[in-house]
Amino acid sequence: MVMSSWNHSIHFCQWGGVTCGHRHQRVTVLDLQSSKLVGSISPHVGNLSFLKSLILLNNSFHNEIPVEIGRLHRLQFLRLANNTLSGEIPSNLSRCANLIVFHVSHNLLVGEIPATLSTFSKLQIFAIHNNNLTGSFPPSLGNLSFLEKFSAAYNNLGGIIPDSFGQLTKLSFFGVAVNNLVGIIPPSMFNLSSLILFDVGVNQIRGNLPWGLGITLPNIEIFSIAANQLTGSIPVSISNASNLDQLQLTENKLSGKVPSFEKLNRISIFSISSNNLGNGWASDLNFLCSLTNTTYLTLLTINSNNFGGELPECIGNFSTILTRLSLYENKISGKISNQIGNLIGMERLEMWNNKISGNIPFEIGKLQKLQVLDLSNNNFSGSNPSSLGNLSIVINLRLHANNLQGNIPLSLSKCRNLIELYLNNNNLSGSISPKVIGLSFSPNFLDFSANQFTGILPSEVGNSINLEYLNISQNKLFGKIPASLGSCVKLQIFSMSRNLFQGTIPSSLESLRGLEQLDLSNNNLSGNIPKFFEHFHFLQFLDLSYNHFEGEVPIDGVFKNTSATLIKGNVDRFTAWRAAERFFAEFFSFLFGNTSRCYA
Repeated sequence: MVMSSWNHSIHFCQWGGVTCGHRHQRVTVLDLQSSKLVGSISPHVGNLSFLKSLILLNNSFHNEIPVEIGRLHRLQFLRLANNTLSGEIPSNLSRCANLIVFHVSHNLLVGEIPATLSTFSKLQIFAIHNNNLTGSFPPSLGNLSFLEKFSAAYNNLGGIIPDSFGQLTKLSFFGVAVNNLVGIIPPSMFNLSSLILFDVGVNQIRGNLPWGLGITLPNIEIFSIAANQLTGSIPVSISNASNLDQLQLTENKLSGKVPSFEKLNRISIFSISSNNLGNGWASDLNFLCSLTNTTYLTLLTINSNNFGGELPECIGNFSTILTRLSLYENKISGKISNQIGNLIGMERLEMWNNKISGNIPFEIGKLQKLQVLDLSNNNFSGSNPSSLGNLSIVINLRLHANNLQGNIPLSLSKCRNLIELYLNNNNLSGSISPKVIGLSFSPNFLDFSANQFTGILPSEVGNSINLEYLNISQNKLFGKIPASLGSCVKLQIFSMSRNLFQGTIPSSLESLRGLEQLDLSNNNLSGNIPKFFEHFHFLQFLDLSYNHFEGEVPIDGVFKNTSATLIKGNVDRFTAWRAAERFFAEFFSFLFGNTSRCYA
Protein backbone atom coordinates (compact mmCIF):
# COMPACT_ATOMS: atom_id res chain seq x y z
CA MET A 1 0.00 0.00 0.00
CA VAL A 2 1.32 3.45 -0.91
CA MET A 3 0.83 4.84 2.59
CA SER A 4 2.82 2.11 4.34
CA SER A 5 5.82 4.42 4.17
CA TRP A 6 3.99 7.25 5.92
CA ASN A 7 5.68 7.28 9.33
CA HIS A 8 8.09 9.41 11.32
CA SER A 9 11.08 7.17 10.67
CA ILE A 10 11.66 8.79 7.28
CA HIS A 11 11.24 12.34 6.01
CA PHE A 12 7.77 13.09 4.60
CA CYS A 13 9.36 14.07 1.27
CA GLN A 14 10.24 10.37 0.88
CA TRP A 15 6.73 9.13 1.60
CA GLY A 16 4.96 7.27 -1.17
CA GLY A 17 2.94 9.59 -3.38
CA VAL A 18 4.65 12.71 -2.05
CA THR A 19 7.00 14.91 -4.08
CA CYS A 20 8.78 17.92 -2.62
CA GLY A 21 10.49 20.88 -4.17
CA HIS A 22 14.31 20.75 -4.16
CA ARG A 23 14.73 24.25 -2.86
CA HIS A 24 12.31 24.53 0.05
CA GLN A 25 11.52 20.85 0.81
CA ARG A 26 7.83 21.70 0.66
CA VAL A 27 5.21 19.33 -0.76
CA THR A 28 4.50 20.16 -4.39
CA VAL A 29 2.79 16.96 -5.57
CA LEU A 30 0.41 14.68 -3.68
CA ASP A 31 -0.37 11.72 -5.94
CA LEU A 32 -2.40 8.99 -4.23
CA GLN A 33 -4.39 7.80 -7.22
CA SER A 34 -5.68 4.21 -7.23
CA SER A 35 -4.61 3.65 -3.63
CA LYS A 36 -7.88 2.13 -2.34
CA LEU A 37 -8.36 5.08 0.01
CA VAL A 38 -11.69 5.73 1.71
CA GLY A 39 -13.25 8.42 3.88
CA SER A 40 -13.24 12.17 3.41
CA ILE A 41 -10.56 14.36 1.85
CA SER A 42 -8.93 16.07 4.80
CA PRO A 43 -9.42 19.85 4.92
CA HIS A 44 -5.80 20.05 6.10
CA VAL A 45 -4.76 19.56 2.50
CA GLY A 46 -5.41 23.28 2.24
CA ASN A 47 -2.32 23.88 4.37
CA LEU A 48 0.01 22.57 1.63
CA SER A 49 0.57 26.04 0.28
CA PHE A 50 3.27 24.98 -2.23
CA LEU A 51 1.10 22.21 -3.72
CA LYS A 52 0.90 22.20 -7.51
CA SER A 53 -0.69 18.80 -8.14
CA LEU A 54 -3.41 17.12 -6.08
CA ILE A 55 -4.18 13.74 -7.66
CA LEU A 56 -6.64 11.56 -5.73
CA LEU A 57 -8.53 9.90 -8.56
CA ASN A 58 -9.67 6.24 -8.55
CA ASN A 59 -10.31 5.92 -4.84
CA SER A 60 -13.41 5.78 -2.64
CA PHE A 61 -13.43 9.26 -1.14
CA HIS A 62 -16.86 10.56 -0.19
CA ASN A 63 -18.45 13.66 1.34
CA GLU A 64 -17.74 17.10 -0.07
CA ILE A 65 -14.74 18.66 -1.81
CA PRO A 66 -13.06 20.65 0.99
CA VAL A 67 -13.39 24.40 0.48
CA GLU A 68 -9.88 24.65 1.92
CA ILE A 69 -8.52 23.58 -1.46
CA GLY A 70 -9.35 27.14 -2.52
CA ARG A 71 -6.32 28.30 -0.50
CA LEU A 72 -3.89 26.51 -2.83
CA HIS A 73 -2.93 29.46 -5.02
CA ARG A 74 -0.10 27.51 -6.71
CA LEU A 75 -2.34 24.54 -7.62
CA GLN A 76 -2.18 23.61 -11.30
CA PHE A 77 -3.61 20.08 -11.43
CA LEU A 78 -6.70 19.01 -9.47
CA ARG A 79 -7.73 15.44 -10.27
CA LEU A 80 -10.47 13.98 -8.07
CA ALA A 81 -12.23 11.78 -10.65
CA ASN A 82 -13.68 8.32 -9.99
CA ASN A 83 -14.65 8.71 -6.35
CA THR A 84 -18.02 9.18 -4.66
CA LEU A 85 -17.65 12.83 -3.74
CA SER A 86 -20.92 14.66 -3.15
CA GLY A 87 -22.10 18.18 -2.50
CA GLU A 88 -21.45 21.16 -4.72
CA ILE A 89 -18.33 22.38 -6.50
CA PRO A 90 -16.88 24.97 -4.10
CA SER A 91 -17.17 28.42 -5.63
CA ASN A 92 -13.99 29.58 -3.91
CA LEU A 93 -11.92 27.26 -6.13
CA SER A 94 -11.80 30.32 -8.38
CA ARG A 95 -8.94 31.50 -6.17
CA CYS A 96 -6.77 28.75 -7.70
CA ALA A 97 -5.91 31.10 -10.53
CA ASN A 98 -3.07 28.89 -11.85
CA LEU A 99 -5.24 25.83 -12.39
CA ILE A 100 -4.57 24.04 -15.69
CA VAL A 101 -6.55 20.83 -15.15
CA PHE A 102 -9.85 20.58 -13.25
CA HIS A 103 -11.00 16.94 -13.37
CA VAL A 104 -13.83 15.86 -11.03
CA SER A 105 -15.76 13.47 -13.29
CA HIS A 106 -17.45 10.24 -12.13
CA ASN A 107 -18.58 11.47 -8.74
CA LEU A 108 -21.93 12.40 -7.17
CA LEU A 109 -21.59 16.17 -7.32
CA VAL A 110 -24.78 18.25 -7.41
CA GLY A 111 -25.76 21.87 -7.84
CA GLU A 112 -24.79 24.31 -10.53
CA ILE A 113 -21.47 25.07 -12.18
CA PRO A 114 -20.15 28.09 -10.29
CA ALA A 115 -19.82 31.10 -12.57
CA THR A 116 -16.70 32.06 -10.60
CA LEU A 117 -14.79 29.23 -12.29
CA SER A 118 -14.49 31.47 -15.33
CA THR A 119 -11.51 33.08 -13.55
CA PHE A 120 -9.42 29.96 -14.35
CA SER A 121 -7.61 31.98 -16.97
CA LYS A 122 -4.98 29.26 -17.58
CA LEU A 123 -7.39 26.32 -17.60
CA GLN A 124 -6.90 23.79 -20.41
CA ILE A 125 -9.01 20.83 -19.24
CA PHE A 126 -12.42 21.19 -17.59
CA ALA A 127 -13.96 17.73 -16.96
CA ILE A 128 -17.13 17.43 -14.87
CA HIS A 129 -18.87 14.58 -16.72
CA ASN A 130 -20.80 11.78 -15.00
CA ASN A 131 -22.15 13.69 -12.01
CA ASN A 132 -25.60 15.02 -11.03
CA LEU A 133 -24.98 18.68 -11.82
CA THR A 134 -27.92 20.89 -12.72
CA GLY A 135 -28.55 24.42 -13.93
CA SER A 136 -27.15 25.90 -17.11
CA PHE A 137 -23.69 26.71 -18.43
CA PRO A 138 -22.46 30.09 -17.19
CA PRO A 139 -21.82 32.23 -20.31
CA SER A 140 -18.66 33.49 -18.62
CA LEU A 141 -17.00 30.11 -19.27
CA GLY A 142 -16.49 31.45 -22.77
CA ASN A 143 -13.70 33.59 -21.29
CA LEU A 144 -11.46 30.53 -20.74
CA SER A 145 -9.28 31.40 -23.69
CA PHE A 146 -6.81 28.51 -23.14
CA LEU A 147 -9.48 25.82 -22.77
CA GLU A 148 -8.81 22.77 -24.93
CA LYS A 149 -11.11 20.13 -23.42
CA PHE A 150 -14.62 20.75 -22.07
CA SER A 151 -16.42 17.63 -20.88
CA ALA A 152 -19.77 17.91 -19.10
CA ALA A 153 -21.63 14.85 -20.42
CA TYR A 154 -23.95 12.67 -18.34
CA ASN A 155 -25.34 15.26 -15.96
CA ASN A 156 -28.71 16.99 -15.64
CA LEU A 157 -27.61 20.29 -17.11
CA GLY A 158 -30.20 22.35 -18.93
CA GLY A 159 -30.53 25.63 -20.75
CA ILE A 160 -28.68 26.52 -23.92
CA ILE A 161 -25.10 26.28 -25.10
CA PRO A 162 -23.96 29.90 -24.65
CA ASP A 163 -22.92 31.85 -27.74
CA SER A 164 -19.72 32.73 -25.88
CA PHE A 165 -18.48 29.15 -26.32
CA GLY A 166 -17.75 30.13 -29.90
CA GLN A 167 -14.87 32.21 -28.51
CA LEU A 168 -12.97 29.15 -27.25
CA THR A 169 -10.59 29.19 -30.20
CA LYS A 170 -8.28 26.49 -28.78
CA LEU A 171 -11.10 24.05 -28.00
CA SER A 172 -10.43 20.57 -29.40
CA PHE A 173 -12.82 18.46 -27.27
CA PHE A 174 -16.41 19.49 -26.58
CA GLY A 175 -18.59 16.79 -24.98
CA VAL A 176 -21.96 17.66 -23.41
CA ALA A 177 -23.95 14.54 -24.34
CA VAL A 178 -26.79 13.14 -22.23
CA ASN A 179 -28.08 16.29 -20.57
CA ASN A 180 -31.23 18.39 -20.97
CA LEU A 181 -29.84 21.09 -23.24
CA VAL A 182 -32.19 23.01 -25.53
CA GLY A 183 -31.94 25.70 -28.18
CA ILE A 184 -29.57 25.63 -31.13
CA ILE A 185 -25.86 25.00 -31.46
CA PRO A 186 -24.24 28.46 -31.62
CA PRO A 187 -23.22 28.98 -35.28
CA SER A 188 -19.86 30.32 -34.13
CA MET A 189 -18.96 26.90 -32.70
CA PHE A 190 -18.86 25.48 -36.22
CA ASN A 191 -15.95 27.86 -36.90
CA LEU A 192 -13.74 26.37 -34.17
CA SER A 193 -11.27 24.83 -36.57
CA SER A 194 -9.32 23.15 -33.76
CA LEU A 195 -12.27 20.90 -32.82
CA ILE A 196 -11.47 17.20 -32.93
CA LEU A 197 -14.46 15.90 -30.96
CA PHE A 198 -17.93 17.48 -30.92
CA ASP A 199 -20.63 15.51 -29.07
CA VAL A 200 -23.99 17.00 -28.11
CA GLY A 201 -25.89 13.71 -28.35
CA VAL A 202 -29.00 12.89 -26.30
CA ASN A 203 -30.30 16.37 -25.59
CA GLN A 204 -33.17 18.45 -26.99
CA ILE A 205 -31.20 20.59 -29.39
CA ARG A 206 -32.88 21.81 -32.58
CA GLY A 207 -31.92 23.70 -35.71
CA ASN A 208 -30.03 22.80 -38.90
CA LEU A 209 -26.46 21.79 -39.64
CA PRO A 210 -24.57 24.51 -41.56
CA TRP A 211 -23.79 23.80 -45.22
CA GLY A 212 -20.04 24.33 -44.73
CA LEU A 213 -19.65 21.98 -41.75
CA GLY A 214 -16.95 19.81 -43.32
CA ILE A 215 -14.95 22.85 -44.42
CA THR A 216 -14.99 24.90 -41.22
CA LEU A 217 -14.18 21.86 -39.05
CA PRO A 218 -11.27 20.40 -41.04
CA ASN A 219 -9.79 18.49 -38.05
CA ILE A 220 -12.99 16.93 -36.75
CA GLU A 221 -12.68 13.21 -35.98
CA ILE A 222 -15.80 12.53 -33.93
CA PHE A 223 -19.05 14.39 -34.69
CA SER A 224 -22.23 13.37 -32.87
CA ILE A 225 -25.62 15.05 -32.69
CA ALA A 226 -27.48 11.80 -32.01
CA ALA A 227 -30.88 11.79 -30.27
CA ASN A 228 -31.82 15.45 -30.67
CA GLN A 229 -34.35 17.34 -32.78
CA LEU A 230 -32.23 18.68 -35.63
CA THR A 231 -33.86 19.13 -39.01
CA GLY A 232 -32.79 19.86 -42.57
CA SER A 233 -30.41 17.86 -44.73
CA ILE A 234 -26.96 16.36 -44.23
CA PRO A 235 -24.44 18.92 -45.56
CA VAL A 236 -22.63 17.80 -48.71
CA SER A 237 -19.46 19.37 -47.31
CA ILE A 238 -19.12 16.64 -44.65
CA SER A 239 -17.21 14.64 -47.23
CA ASN A 240 -14.40 17.23 -46.96
CA ALA A 241 -13.77 16.32 -43.31
CA SER A 242 -11.26 13.68 -44.34
CA ASN A 243 -10.13 12.99 -40.75
CA LEU A 244 -13.62 11.96 -39.69
CA ASP A 245 -13.66 8.71 -37.73
CA GLN A 246 -17.19 8.72 -36.28
CA LEU A 247 -20.29 10.36 -37.74
CA GLN A 248 -23.34 9.85 -35.55
CA LEU A 249 -26.52 11.59 -36.70
CA THR A 250 -29.08 9.07 -35.41
CA GLU A 251 -32.48 9.89 -33.95
CA ASN A 252 -33.11 13.34 -35.33
CA LYS A 253 -35.48 14.71 -37.96
CA LEU A 254 -33.02 15.01 -40.83
CA SER A 255 -34.48 14.58 -44.29
CA GLY A 256 -33.66 14.61 -47.98
CA LYS A 257 -30.99 12.92 -50.04
CA VAL A 258 -27.86 11.56 -48.40
CA PRO A 259 -24.73 12.93 -50.13
CA SER A 260 -21.69 11.00 -51.29
CA PHE A 261 -18.86 10.35 -48.81
CA GLU A 262 -16.03 9.20 -51.09
CA LYS A 263 -13.42 11.32 -49.23
CA LEU A 264 -14.15 9.81 -45.79
CA ASN A 265 -11.42 7.21 -46.07
CA ARG A 266 -10.92 6.97 -42.30
CA ILE A 267 -14.52 6.61 -41.18
CA SER A 268 -15.14 3.70 -38.80
CA ILE A 269 -18.61 4.48 -37.41
CA PHE A 270 -21.30 5.80 -39.75
CA SER A 271 -24.75 6.06 -38.22
CA ILE A 272 -27.68 7.99 -39.69
CA SER A 273 -30.52 5.77 -38.45
CA SER A 274 -33.91 6.93 -37.15
CA ASN A 275 -34.37 10.04 -39.27
CA ASN A 276 -36.56 10.93 -42.27
CA LEU A 277 -33.82 10.48 -44.84
CA GLY A 278 -34.55 9.18 -48.32
CA ASN A 279 -37.57 9.61 -50.55
CA GLY A 280 -38.41 6.02 -51.40
CA TRP A 281 -36.63 6.46 -54.74
CA ALA A 282 -34.43 4.07 -56.68
CA SER A 283 -31.39 6.30 -56.18
CA ASP A 284 -31.72 6.61 -52.41
CA LEU A 285 -28.95 4.14 -51.59
CA ASN A 286 -26.33 5.40 -54.05
CA PHE A 287 -24.33 6.91 -51.20
CA LEU A 288 -23.58 3.44 -49.81
CA CYS A 289 -21.14 2.69 -52.61
CA SER A 290 -19.09 5.79 -51.70
CA LEU A 291 -18.39 4.20 -48.30
CA THR A 292 -16.55 1.26 -49.85
CA ASN A 293 -13.42 3.44 -50.07
CA THR A 294 -12.68 3.11 -46.37
CA THR A 295 -10.95 0.06 -44.92
CA TYR A 296 -11.76 1.14 -41.35
CA LEU A 297 -15.56 0.90 -41.40
CA THR A 298 -16.80 -1.22 -38.48
CA LEU A 299 -20.39 0.01 -37.98
CA LEU A 300 -22.92 1.15 -40.59
CA THR A 301 -26.51 1.86 -39.55
CA ILE A 302 -29.08 3.50 -41.85
CA ASN A 303 -32.16 1.82 -40.39
CA SER A 304 -35.51 3.46 -39.66
CA ASN A 305 -35.59 5.94 -42.54
CA ASN A 306 -37.44 6.25 -45.87
CA PHE A 307 -34.82 4.67 -48.12
CA GLY A 308 -36.13 2.94 -51.20
CA GLY A 309 -34.55 1.33 -54.22
CA GLU A 310 -32.74 -1.95 -54.58
CA LEU A 311 -30.01 -3.12 -52.26
CA PRO A 312 -26.80 -2.30 -54.18
CA GLU A 313 -24.31 -5.09 -54.86
CA CYS A 314 -21.53 -2.84 -53.60
CA ILE A 315 -22.36 -3.75 -50.00
CA GLY A 316 -20.22 -6.83 -50.61
CA ASN A 317 -17.26 -4.44 -51.05
CA PHE A 318 -17.46 -2.91 -47.60
CA SER A 319 -14.55 -3.31 -45.21
CA THR A 320 -13.95 -6.88 -44.09
CA ILE A 321 -13.80 -5.56 -40.51
CA LEU A 322 -17.41 -4.30 -40.71
CA THR A 323 -19.12 -5.80 -37.66
CA ARG A 324 -22.62 -4.34 -37.89
CA LEU A 325 -24.83 -3.52 -40.88
CA SER A 326 -28.33 -2.30 -39.99
CA LEU A 327 -30.72 -1.54 -42.85
CA TYR A 328 -34.01 -2.44 -41.17
CA GLU A 329 -37.28 -0.49 -41.29
CA ASN A 330 -36.94 1.06 -44.74
CA LYS A 331 -38.47 0.37 -48.15
CA ILE A 332 -35.48 -1.42 -49.64
CA SER A 333 -36.18 -3.97 -52.36
CA GLY A 334 -34.15 -6.23 -54.61
CA LYS A 335 -32.03 -9.20 -53.62
CA ILE A 336 -29.06 -9.80 -51.36
CA SER A 337 -25.99 -10.20 -53.53
CA ASN A 338 -23.88 -13.33 -53.20
CA GLN A 339 -21.05 -10.89 -52.43
CA ILE A 340 -22.43 -10.63 -48.91
CA GLY A 341 -20.13 -13.55 -48.13
CA ASN A 342 -17.15 -11.18 -48.37
CA LEU A 343 -18.08 -9.47 -45.11
CA ILE A 344 -16.29 -12.03 -42.97
CA GLY A 345 -16.06 -9.73 -39.93
CA MET A 346 -19.83 -9.29 -39.66
CA GLU A 347 -21.36 -9.81 -36.20
CA ARG A 348 -24.83 -8.22 -36.65
CA LEU A 349 -26.72 -8.22 -39.96
CA GLU A 350 -30.17 -6.63 -39.65
CA MET A 351 -32.41 -6.12 -42.69
CA TRP A 352 -35.86 -6.73 -41.22
CA ASN A 353 -39.04 -4.94 -42.27
CA ASN A 354 -38.13 -4.12 -45.87
CA LYS A 355 -39.21 -5.50 -49.25
CA ILE A 356 -36.15 -7.61 -50.01
CA SER A 357 -36.90 -10.71 -52.05
CA GLY A 358 -35.22 -13.72 -53.63
CA ASN A 359 -33.38 -16.48 -51.86
CA ILE A 360 -31.27 -16.16 -48.76
CA PRO A 361 -27.80 -16.51 -50.31
CA PHE A 362 -25.88 -19.68 -49.52
CA GLU A 363 -22.82 -17.45 -49.09
CA ILE A 364 -24.29 -16.01 -45.91
CA GLY A 365 -22.89 -19.09 -44.22
CA LYS A 366 -19.40 -17.63 -44.67
CA LEU A 367 -20.14 -15.00 -42.02
CA GLN A 368 -18.88 -17.22 -39.23
CA LYS A 369 -18.56 -14.36 -36.72
CA LEU A 370 -22.26 -13.57 -37.06
CA GLN A 371 -24.12 -13.36 -33.75
CA VAL A 372 -27.37 -11.71 -34.91
CA LEU A 373 -29.04 -12.40 -38.27
CA ASP A 374 -32.44 -10.76 -38.71
CA LEU A 375 -34.03 -10.95 -42.18
CA SER A 376 -37.62 -11.04 -40.91
CA ASN A 377 -40.62 -9.24 -42.43
CA ASN A 378 -39.41 -9.28 -46.03
CA ASN A 379 -40.33 -11.23 -49.16
CA PHE A 380 -37.65 -13.93 -49.09
CA SER A 381 -38.62 -17.17 -50.77
CA GLY A 382 -37.05 -20.55 -51.44
CA SER A 383 -35.61 -22.76 -48.74
CA ASN A 384 -33.37 -21.93 -45.82
CA PRO A 385 -29.80 -22.62 -46.97
CA SER A 386 -28.04 -25.47 -45.19
CA SER A 387 -25.06 -23.12 -44.79
CA LEU A 388 -26.89 -21.50 -41.87
CA GLY A 389 -25.40 -24.33 -39.85
CA ASN A 390 -21.97 -22.76 -40.39
CA LEU A 391 -23.00 -19.82 -38.19
CA SER A 392 -21.64 -21.63 -35.18
CA ILE A 393 -21.73 -18.66 -32.78
CA VAL A 394 -25.04 -17.10 -33.90
CA ILE A 395 -27.18 -16.15 -30.91
CA ASN A 396 -30.27 -14.65 -32.51
CA LEU A 397 -31.67 -16.00 -35.82
CA ARG A 398 -34.86 -14.31 -37.04
CA LEU A 399 -36.25 -15.37 -40.41
CA HIS A 400 -39.95 -15.02 -39.65
CA ALA A 401 -42.67 -13.32 -41.73
CA ASN A 402 -41.31 -14.23 -45.16
CA ASN A 403 -42.33 -16.76 -47.80
CA LEU A 404 -39.72 -19.42 -47.06
CA GLN A 405 -40.48 -23.01 -48.02
CA GLY A 406 -39.10 -26.46 -47.38
CA ASN A 407 -37.82 -28.10 -44.23
CA ILE A 408 -35.91 -26.67 -41.32
CA PRO A 409 -32.23 -27.37 -42.15
CA LEU A 410 -30.86 -30.07 -39.86
CA SER A 411 -27.58 -28.17 -39.95
CA LEU A 412 -29.09 -25.69 -37.47
CA SER A 413 -28.27 -28.25 -34.79
CA LYS A 414 -24.63 -27.09 -35.20
CA CYS A 415 -25.50 -23.58 -34.02
CA ARG A 416 -24.61 -24.33 -30.46
CA ASN A 417 -24.92 -20.78 -29.15
CA LEU A 418 -28.42 -20.14 -30.49
CA ILE A 419 -30.70 -18.51 -27.92
CA GLU A 420 -33.52 -17.19 -30.13
CA LEU A 421 -34.86 -18.94 -33.25
CA TYR A 422 -37.84 -17.41 -35.05
CA LEU A 423 -39.13 -19.23 -38.16
CA ASN A 424 -42.81 -18.36 -37.75
CA ASN A 425 -45.15 -17.02 -40.45
CA ASN A 426 -43.58 -18.75 -43.43
CA ASN A 427 -44.58 -21.74 -45.57
CA LEU A 428 -42.16 -24.21 -44.04
CA SER A 429 -43.24 -27.83 -44.07
CA GLY A 430 -42.18 -31.31 -43.10
CA SER A 431 -41.65 -32.50 -39.56
CA ILE A 432 -39.91 -30.71 -36.73
CA SER A 433 -36.73 -32.70 -36.32
CA PRO A 434 -35.67 -33.87 -32.84
CA LYS A 435 -32.22 -32.46 -33.67
CA VAL A 436 -33.68 -28.97 -33.95
CA ILE A 437 -36.40 -28.92 -31.28
CA GLY A 438 -34.14 -30.70 -28.79
CA LEU A 439 -31.10 -28.55 -29.33
CA SER A 440 -28.48 -29.47 -26.74
CA PHE A 441 -27.54 -25.82 -26.28
CA SER A 442 -31.06 -25.16 -24.96
CA PRO A 443 -32.38 -21.92 -26.50
CA ASN A 444 -34.66 -19.49 -24.66
CA PHE A 445 -37.07 -18.64 -27.49
CA LEU A 446 -38.44 -20.93 -30.23
CA ASP A 447 -41.22 -19.85 -32.58
CA PHE A 448 -42.32 -22.23 -35.37
CA SER A 449 -45.91 -20.97 -35.55
CA ALA A 450 -48.00 -20.25 -38.69
CA ASN A 451 -46.30 -22.75 -41.00
CA GLN A 452 -47.26 -26.13 -42.48
CA PHE A 453 -45.37 -28.46 -40.16
CA THR A 454 -46.72 -31.98 -39.74
CA GLY A 455 -45.94 -34.96 -37.54
CA ILE A 456 -45.51 -35.10 -33.78
CA LEU A 457 -43.82 -32.74 -31.39
CA PRO A 458 -40.68 -34.73 -30.55
CA SER A 459 -40.12 -35.67 -26.91
CA GLU A 460 -36.63 -34.15 -27.27
CA VAL A 461 -38.26 -30.78 -26.68
CA GLY A 462 -37.73 -31.56 -23.01
CA ASN A 463 -33.97 -31.18 -23.54
CA SER A 464 -34.46 -27.43 -23.95
CA ILE A 465 -34.49 -26.81 -20.22
CA ASN A 466 -33.88 -23.06 -20.64
CA LEU A 467 -36.95 -22.48 -22.80
CA GLU A 468 -38.96 -19.43 -21.78
CA TYR A 469 -41.04 -19.07 -24.96
CA LEU A 470 -42.34 -21.87 -27.21
CA ASN A 471 -44.89 -21.27 -29.97
CA ILE A 472 -45.84 -24.07 -32.37
CA SER A 473 -49.39 -22.86 -33.04
CA GLN A 474 -51.11 -22.83 -36.46
CA ASN A 475 -49.51 -25.92 -37.95
CA LYS A 476 -50.69 -29.47 -38.65
CA LEU A 477 -48.95 -31.21 -35.79
CA PHE A 478 -50.63 -34.18 -34.15
CA GLY A 479 -50.10 -36.81 -31.48
CA LYS A 480 -49.92 -36.28 -27.74
CA ILE A 481 -48.38 -33.46 -25.75
CA PRO A 482 -44.94 -34.82 -24.81
CA ALA A 483 -44.65 -35.53 -21.08
CA SER A 484 -41.04 -34.37 -21.36
CA LEU A 485 -42.27 -30.76 -21.61
CA GLY A 486 -42.43 -30.86 -17.84
CA SER A 487 -38.65 -30.54 -17.83
CA CYS A 488 -38.89 -27.03 -19.32
CA VAL A 489 -39.47 -25.49 -15.90
CA LYS A 490 -38.48 -21.97 -17.06
CA LEU A 491 -41.30 -21.87 -19.62
CA GLN A 492 -43.35 -18.67 -19.37
CA ILE A 493 -45.29 -18.60 -22.65
CA PHE A 494 -46.42 -21.78 -24.42
CA SER A 495 -48.81 -21.91 -27.37
CA MET A 496 -49.74 -24.98 -29.42
CA SER A 497 -53.16 -23.79 -30.59
CA ARG A 498 -54.72 -24.65 -33.96
CA ASN A 499 -53.10 -28.03 -34.45
CA LEU A 500 -54.36 -31.63 -34.27
CA PHE A 501 -53.03 -32.67 -30.87
CA GLN A 502 -55.04 -35.27 -28.98
CA GLY A 503 -55.08 -37.08 -25.67
CA THR A 504 -54.95 -35.62 -22.18
CA ILE A 505 -52.83 -32.91 -20.63
CA PRO A 506 -49.89 -34.83 -19.08
CA SER A 507 -49.51 -34.57 -15.32
CA SER A 508 -45.82 -33.70 -15.80
CA LEU A 509 -46.87 -30.16 -16.82
CA GLU A 510 -47.57 -29.54 -13.13
CA SER A 511 -43.89 -28.58 -12.84
CA LEU A 512 -44.37 -25.57 -15.16
CA ARG A 513 -45.20 -23.23 -12.27
CA GLY A 514 -43.70 -20.21 -14.04
CA LEU A 515 -46.20 -20.21 -16.90
CA GLU A 516 -47.75 -16.82 -17.63
CA GLN A 517 -49.62 -17.68 -20.84
CA LEU A 518 -50.83 -21.12 -21.96
CA ASP A 519 -52.82 -21.64 -25.16
CA LEU A 520 -53.93 -25.18 -26.02
CA SER A 521 -57.04 -24.12 -27.95
CA ASN A 522 -58.36 -25.55 -31.21
CA ASN A 523 -57.02 -29.09 -30.90
CA ASN A 524 -58.54 -32.51 -30.14
CA LEU A 525 -57.46 -32.70 -26.51
CA SER A 526 -59.72 -34.53 -24.09
CA GLY A 527 -60.08 -35.62 -20.47
CA ASN A 528 -60.33 -33.42 -17.41
CA ILE A 529 -58.87 -29.98 -16.93
CA PRO A 530 -56.04 -30.51 -14.42
CA LYS A 531 -56.61 -28.91 -11.02
CA PHE A 532 -52.90 -28.12 -10.76
CA PHE A 533 -53.51 -25.11 -13.00
CA GLU A 534 -55.11 -23.51 -9.92
CA HIS A 535 -51.66 -23.32 -8.33
CA PHE A 536 -49.95 -21.58 -11.25
CA HIS A 537 -49.70 -18.22 -9.49
CA PHE A 538 -48.11 -16.42 -12.45
CA LEU A 539 -50.66 -17.66 -15.00
CA GLN A 540 -52.47 -14.68 -16.50
CA PHE A 541 -54.04 -16.27 -19.59
CA LEU A 542 -55.32 -19.81 -20.16
CA ASP A 543 -57.08 -20.84 -23.37
CA LEU A 544 -58.44 -24.39 -23.47
CA SER A 545 -61.31 -23.65 -25.84
CA TYR A 546 -62.44 -25.80 -28.76
CA ASN A 547 -61.19 -29.16 -27.55
CA HIS A 548 -63.03 -32.12 -25.99
CA PHE A 549 -62.47 -31.47 -22.30
CA GLU A 550 -65.14 -32.55 -19.85
CA GLY A 551 -65.84 -32.80 -16.16
CA GLU A 552 -65.50 -30.17 -13.46
CA VAL A 553 -63.86 -26.85 -14.05
CA PRO A 554 -61.38 -25.81 -11.33
CA ILE A 555 -62.43 -22.69 -9.45
CA ASP A 556 -59.30 -21.14 -7.95
CA GLY A 557 -56.26 -19.36 -9.34
CA VAL A 558 -56.58 -18.18 -12.90
CA PHE A 559 -60.08 -19.70 -13.12
CA LYS A 560 -61.39 -16.91 -10.87
CA ASN A 561 -60.82 -14.50 -13.74
CA THR A 562 -63.37 -15.47 -16.38
CA SER A 563 -61.87 -13.03 -18.91
CA ALA A 564 -58.45 -14.70 -18.58
CA THR A 565 -59.78 -18.28 -18.80
CA LEU A 566 -61.32 -19.48 -22.08
CA ILE A 567 -62.93 -22.96 -22.09
CA LYS A 568 -65.78 -22.57 -24.55
CA GLY A 569 -66.40 -24.96 -27.42
CA ASN A 570 -65.64 -28.22 -25.64
CA VAL A 571 -68.36 -30.91 -24.99
CA ASP A 572 -71.41 -30.82 -27.27
CA ARG A 573 -73.95 -29.80 -24.64
CA PHE A 574 -71.87 -26.79 -23.61
CA THR A 575 -74.47 -24.12 -24.46
CA ALA A 576 -75.22 -20.50 -23.84
CA TRP A 577 -76.90 -21.24 -20.49
CA ARG A 578 -73.51 -22.36 -19.08
CA ALA A 579 -72.86 -18.86 -17.79
CA ALA A 580 -76.05 -18.89 -15.74
CA GLU A 581 -75.31 -22.38 -14.40
CA ARG A 582 -71.84 -21.28 -13.39
CA PHE A 583 -73.28 -18.28 -11.57
CA PHE A 584 -75.69 -20.43 -9.55
CA ALA A 585 -72.99 -23.01 -8.82
CA GLU A 586 -70.78 -20.30 -7.35
CA PHE A 587 -73.73 -18.83 -5.46
CA PHE A 588 -74.62 -22.14 -3.79
CA SER A 589 -70.94 -22.80 -3.17
CA PHE A 590 -70.83 -19.58 -1.19
CA LEU A 591 -73.92 -20.54 0.83
CA PHE A 592 -73.31 -24.23 1.45
CA GLY A 593 -69.58 -24.72 0.92
CA ASN A 594 -70.00 -26.94 -2.13
CA THR A 595 -67.00 -25.97 -4.23
CA SER A 596 -67.64 -28.25 -7.16
CA ARG A 597 -68.47 -26.78 -10.55
CA CYS A 598 -69.14 -28.55 -13.76
CA TYR A 599 -69.97 -27.42 -17.21
CA ALA A 600 -72.52 -29.49 -19.03
